[in-house]
Amino acid sequence: MIVKKIVLMVSVLMAYMLTSCGPKELPAMGDYSLCVFDNTPICFNPDKYPGAYDPGLDSIYHLVNGRIILKKITLPDYKRNVDVDLRVTIASNGDRWDKSGSCFVLPKASGVNLLNVARGEKQFPAVDSTKLEQMVGIIPGNDYLPTVELMRFMTPFGVGYYSNPDNSLTKHRKPVYIDHWEDSVSWVQNITDLYPLLEGGAYVGVFIDSWTAEGYIVNMTIEIKESDIINDALPNKHVEPLINTVYYVGQAYPDIFARKDVSMDFYIPENAKDVRLKYIVTGHGGHSGGDEFVQKRNIVSIDGKPVLDFIPWRTDCASFRRFNPATGVWLQKRLASYITDKGYAEKEVEEPVGSSDFSRSNWCPGTDVIPEEIELTDIQPGKHSFTVSIPDAQEMKGDELNHWLVSAYLIWEE
Repeated sequence: MIVKKIVLMVSVLMAYMLTSCGPKELPAMGDYSLCVFDNTPICFNPDKYPGAYDPGLDSIYHLVNGRIILKKITLPDYKRNVDVDLRVTIASNGDRWDKSGSCFVLPKASGVNLLNVARGEKQFPAVDSTKLEQMVGIIPGNDYLPTVELMRFMTPFGVGYYSNPDNSLTKHRKPVYIDHWEDSVSWVQNITDLYPLLEGGAYVGVFIDSWTAEGYIVNMTIEIKESDIINDALPNKHVEPLINTVYYVGQAYPDIFARKDVSMDFYIPENAKDVRLKYIVTGHGGHSGGDEFVQKRNIVSIDGKPVLDFIPWRTDCASFRRFNPATGVWLQKRLASYITDKGYAEKEVEEPVGSSDFSRSNWCPGTDVIPEEIELTDIQPGKHSFTVSIPDAQEMKGDELNHWLVSAYLIWEE
């Protein structure tokens, strides 16, 4: 009898040890899809959006006369690891031009942000005029962290509104090699690294540099896929905003890189692991010879040592022609080979060339922009400097609006 009791006690103890020392089962929340914006307009309409409206029934703020839409979101409290995608779809509502666009999140650790600045409640921190000229809000300051981009994109020329084949502006602009104009353009990017800024509630938004009352229609969805492994815990990650020169709210066109480098300090804690830098850049200046159309070096340095030295450039813009019905078109002569009943012959022809076909500084009309990622494998805990240099960037002169939209942030595990 005593032996049986001992065996039973040992069995219970072993079961307890296996349960307590084995893999911890984390509760499942399930996959989740959140529609943030559903056919929401972005435009420039001071009459309709004279100030920073409080959100109505749709819970959406319309800032800077409608050029920004902003909304507070809440996501499930995940314990297991997740994979997060951002899906954005836009269509022209009458704006026919290619415009800069940015999906973003306001850092929760920042007391000053786009919302309270737009509402007149706060101001961007003052800057050292010898260091940053008048470029406020582009690097961290007193109680301020720069806005973090979830996705950079460029609108196409008029997709949607001008896609009707009978539209008087565009019906004779379609090349023979596409069979129809698309009704909208969509992009998907994985933003799992930025989930720490989204969990527990956050303000997310979209900015488009539209100056028309018609503007664009925007859809935006966050899609979360939960790990199906019961002990795959959500890692503790940190996002450190470094710089963002997108002119969201009352900020100047950032042509500062034509005159000087932009630098700032940051700190790496003792327990940081897998430190990575993400860098997003596009060049602008739509005139002939502007920074939009000329290849320029970008040099990103940590503590004075380059970690990224490249020319941001896209050469595949002609492949997005079906998204650009309202692009400007020129005729270009060339000698063409073609088939006849006697074989090949040649003659001079005129071919249409769209503005949207031209190569550009890391973007095409109708594309998103993929961040550059650099692993900082040798970085040590402590204070460091971060510098962006664009040596041959051009200044703005009159209507030659040369500027570079640059944003960057660090990610590490704690």
